Amino acid sequence: MSAKRIVRRIPGHRGRGKTDWARVDAIGDREIESAVKADADAAPIVDKEWFRTANVVLPERKAPISLRMDRDVVEWFKAQGRGYQSRINAVLKAYMQAHRKAG
Repeated sequence: MSAKRIVRRIPGHRGRGKTDWARVDAIGDREIESAVKADADAAPIVDKEWFRTANVVLPERKAPISLRMDRDVVEWFKAQGRGYQSRINAVLKAYMQAHRKAG
C-alpha cells in the first residue's frame, strides 16, 4: 500500500467537511427524537433495555483470494468510488442467492 493512501484520524478532531458542527452540537435530544420519528428510513431510538439484551454479531471474515478479472470490469467498479471490492462481492452474492433460489 502506498503512503499516499494512508489516512490518519486524530481522536476528537473533526475533518474539514461541509458539516455545520456548531448546528449539530446545538441540536437537543427532543429535536433528534422528533427527526428520527419523522424519518421512515431512520433506525429506531434504542434504550438501556435494548442494549442490555443486545447480542454483538460480528461479520463473517472474508476469504482472501487472487482473482483475474477483465480490466474494464475492475476499472468500472473502481470508478464508482471507494469500496469497489465490497460492491463486487455484493454483486456476486446477489447472483449466488438468485441461483440458489432457482435451483
